Amino acid sequence: MPTSSVEESKHVAVIAFPFGSHLMPLLNLVLKLAHATPNCLFSFIGTEHSNSILFPKPYIPKNIKAYSISDGIPEGHVLGSNPTEKLNHFLSTGPENLQKGIDLAVADTNQRVSCIIADAFVTPSLAVAQTLTVPWIAFWPPMSCSISCHFYTFFIREQYANSAGNRTLDFLPGLSKLCVEDLPQHVIHGGEDEPLFSKTLSSLGKVLPQAKAVVINFFEELNPPLFVQHMRSKLQSLLYVVPLPSPLLPPSDDSDKSGCLSWLDSHKARSVAYVCFGTVVMPPPHEIVGVAEALEESGFPFLWSLNDNLKDLLPKGFLERTSTIGKVVSWVPQSQVLAHDSVGVFVTHCGCNSVTESICNGVPMICRPFFGDQGITARMVQDVWENGVIIEGRVLSKNGLFKSLNQILVEEEGKKIRDNALNMKKTVQVAARPEGKSAQDFKTLVEIISESKIL
Repeated sequence: MPTSSVEESKHVAVIAFPFGSHLMPLLNLVLKLAHATPNCLFSFIGTEHSNSILFPKPYIPKNIKAYSISDGIPEGHVLGSNPTEKLNHFLSTGPENLQKGIDLAVADTNQRVSCIIADAFVTPSLAVAQTLTVPWIAFWPPMSCSISCHFYTFFIREQYANSAGNRTLDFLPGLSKLCVEDLPQHVIHGGEDEPLFSKTLSSLGKVLPQAKAVVINFFEELNPPLFVQHMRSKLQSLLYVVPLPSPLLPPSDDSDKSGCLSWLDSHKARSVAYVCFGTVVMPPPHEIVGVAEALEESGFPFLWSLNDNLKDLLPKGFLERTSTIGKVVSWVPQSQVLAHDSVGVFVTHCGCNSVTESICNGVPMICRPFFGDQGITARMVQDVWENGVIIEGRVLSKNGLFKSLNQILVEEEGKKIRDNALNMKKTVQVAARPEGKSAQDFKTLVEIISESKIL
């Protein structure tokens, strides 16, 4: 049943940050909104590439339609190895590019836009909303606590840029256990040559307070109360929407094409180490070797998601020697794997989606953060939630991973971590109930959209 009805049809422009892990959480939110407000139109604006990933799909309702805009990459230009280059190209297109997407949607639907929901990283969308005189709602897909640092970027650069990595950021309400080494590099270092993407993030502390609401893709119950209170004082409205996969998203027909789930069925509860570093991160060769050596030495059953083009880096004979205890595949249905009873620990890069899935399923983590907000998330896992550990030296090595695997899967000192992970799962289950805080926040978001109008 819809959460609300809309007397007057509304038209919401949804502007995506068309990269990596940001896409699915935004689509998930829009799917929920589309079913809650069936008379509302949602125009999903992304690049041709990002839209091809999400659309068309049979589960997309008729009141969601995609429109493609430029990715900003000049014709014939060959991208280099810098992962943020394509982000800079997209952001450089500015409000004009976003407006073109809205113009396409308005021409197609013959209905003016009444509200904009945008990924918070696409800050030019605020200028578009101001031009159209419609409410601007910012969506925050990264791990929630990382938002706090962007309100203090210039203070951090002034006071902490030359500090030791273990110096704590004790001025951050509720986040005093964060350290300098946890911060993304763009928060610590600026300067005249600061890339556009970095400048965009450093502006968030001024941009986000102008949002009608900031929607957080996480559970309020898992955030430190002081952090939540502080963020509410900075923003017009702070809303939490439970980041669980929509029941409208059916499993893929080839969700177990590699046989992972049937393989997991043959193992004892909480016994398997699952290893995956996402689709963007590529660990250096010596760390891949370290992971392989630790897995072989430990003797624990393991499931390792590793791109085929990296398998040549594995120690000679590794796959043959571990064939009876391990499974190495190029892709796994991660949400289903983490929900499987046999998985006892997740070796992860601490991407926000991966960590959220791990929390929801009560799986402890071994964290090897690489970039962005992954360091902040890893610190939350180890020192705030205490449902995992950061790998020794923040580098994957045979001895470091072997030690962490034993700690979490076997040793008595890991019992607290295992128990905390299961307790967090219970907290999440309560938070996701219809009477939970998130349900009320979602209702508020629906009301904002339903009442939105051109000023």
